[in-house]
Amino acid sequence: MSKATTMSLLEKLKQGQRVYGTCFTSVSPNWPIIFSKAALDFAFIDTEHIPLNRADMTRMCQIMLAYSITPIVRIPAPDPFLACQCIDAGAKGVIAPYLESVDQIRELVGATKYRPLKGKVLQKVLHGEQKLSAEMKQYLNRYNNGNICIANIESVPAMDNLDALLSVEGLDAVFIGPHDLSVSLGIPEQYDHPEFEAAVKKIIHTTRSKGLSIGIHFSLEPERQVQWIKEGADIVVHSSDIALFSQKLNGDIAVIKKAVGDSGISEGAGDIPVV
Repeated sequence: MSKATTMSLLEKLKQGQRVYGTCFTSVSPNWPIIFSKAALDFAFIDTEHIPLNRADMTRMCQIMLAYSITPIVRIPAPDPFLACQCIDAGAKGVIAPYLESVDQIRELVGATKYRPLKGKVLQKVLHGEQKLSAEMKQYLNRYNNGNICIANIESVPAMDNLDALLSVEGLDAVFIGPHDLSVSLGIPEQYDHPEFEAAVKKIIHTTRSKGLSIGIHFSLEPERQVQWIKEGADIVVHSSDIALFSQKLNGDIAVIKKAVGDSGISEGAGDIPVV
C-alpha cells in the first residue's frame, strides 16, 4: 500500500511538497497496485476526453481511496453540479476545463468547498453578500475537508484575465492544458515554440505568486516534466496508461523488427495527443 497517506494531498501541497500522479483510461482494478508501486500520490481520472460513465468513475475513485491514492477527476464542462457528483463519488480533487471567467471559478469553489450548500444562499455567500455562522463554517470545513479545487487554464482569454481568475478565494491549484493552450495560441502542438513556453512560464509564475499549486499534463518524454518542475510546477501529472503502453509497445516492436530485418517499423511511435 502507498506510504503517502497520513497527510492529505492538499496538506502536502500547502506544505510545499511536490506530488506525483498519472492519468488512466482503463477501469481495471489493478491500477492502484501499479500506482502504489510507483509511489504515486494521486490518480487523474479524466471524464472530459475519456468515455468513463459515472458508475465507472465512482468505482475507480473508491478503489483508489482504498489504496490511499487521491482521486482527482476532471469533469467534461465547468458545471458545479457535475463537480458535486464527483465529490459524492469519492473524488478529493475536481478539475473544471477551459475556465475563462471569475464566475466559473467561483462556482467550482462553491461545489468543492461549500457542499452541501446550494442555490441563492450559496451565491450570496460566494459573492460576500451573506456571512456564515461559526457553526456553519465549522460544519462546511469538516464536510469538505481535504477537497481540492483545480482550474484548467488553457486559453488566451484565460491568460488575459489570469490575475483575476487566480484571485478567487478557495481556488487551490491550476492545471495547464498544453494541447488546448497551444491551439488557442495559434501554434497547435508546438510545445517547444517560444510563444508556448512563454505562456506556460507566465501561468506558472503567476500561479505560484498567488500561493497556489500548479501542474501541466504531458504524455511526452519525462524531461518536459523536469523542465516545468524547475520552473515552479509542484503537481506532476505525467502521461497516461494508453500513452505509456503505446510508446513502449511501438518502441519494442520497432526494435524487434529492426533486429530481424522485417519492414514496417513505426514512425512517430507513441504520438498521443497531450490534453
